[in-house]
Amino acid sequence: MATFISLVNFTEQGIGNFKDSPERAAKFKSMAEKVRVTLKEVYWTMGAHDAVLILEAPDDEAVAAALLGLGSLGNVRTQTLRAFNSSEIKEIISKVPKVK
Repeated sequence: MATFISLVNFTEQGIGNFKDSPERAAKFKSMAEKVRVTLKEVYWTMGAHDAVLILEAPDDEAVAAALLGLGSLGNVRTQTLRAFNSSEIKEIISKVPKVK
């Protein structure tokens, strides 16, 4: 399974209903599972972003579907990053061609 990190910002609608945010996260978790995405963790943050999601999915398309569904509700906008753990990055590095 691939890991994805989504940086989340509230929209005007979302910040207006910020008290509902934990319940919305629980609903997103259920919705995401329908497209084979696991919401591993949600962190509400201070600073440039309002929340961070840690997701696991079999492929990019599943995450795209889950986050399009989330975004269509109008409460948040996301920026998503593909994340690699130590063993994954070692495998990637082993495939880098040598430059002469």
